This record gives sequence, structure tokens and C-alpha cells, in this order.
Amino acid sequence: MEGTRQQKVARLIQKELANIFSRILPSFVPGKMVTVTVVRISPDLMEAKAYLSVFPSKDAEEVVKVVNQNVAQIKLSLGNILKNNLRRIPNLTFFVDDSLDYAERIDDLLKD
Repeated sequence: MEGTRQQKVARLIQKELANIFSRILPSFVPGKMVTVTVVRISPDLMEAKAYLSVFPSKDAEEVVKVVNQNVAQIKLSLGNILKNNLRRIPNLTFFVDDSLDYAERIDDLLKD
């Protein structure tokens, strides 16, 4: 169960990561659309796990690998934006959010 502060910080990080990705991600992975679906943050606000939805989904693992390789630049950009809101910028880890693929698979099974 997350506290109110955790939820607020997670929403703020999610919003700002989406803005950062819309600016700098096309240079890392051209032709891919990346959405930050959810951010989960630790109680001490020092670790953040961001889940990314990638279109086309067949390249999701590769895109998340590239994003994790460039996490320092992303954290720096996030720090410049959030420097007045947070004392310390959390360490970021990115994961593939496959919930849409999972829902689509279930939907296909129910149709059969």
C-alpha cells in the first residue's frame, strides 16, 4: 500500500518522464512510440520503477534495454525539471509493461 506522498511523487515522475521521452527518445529509438504506464516508488522515495508500453510491441525489450542504457541522461533531465520539488531524484529502473498484450491474449482466448 502506497502512502499519499509516494503516490504524488510517482504521478509527478510519470508525467515528467513522459515529457522527457517525447523530447529525447526519438533520437535513441526512432520510429517507436513509448508510453510511461505506471511508476512505482519505494517508501523512502529513492527507487522508482517505471513501466513502459512500447508500440510496436515486438521491439519492447530492445527499447527498454536502450532506455536503461541511457538512464543517466534521463535522470539528469528529470533532476533539472524536479530540482525544486524533490530533494533527491530517485534511481530509475525501466521495465516492459506487457499488460496490454496480456489483455489482448485473454480477449483472443475468450473469443475462441
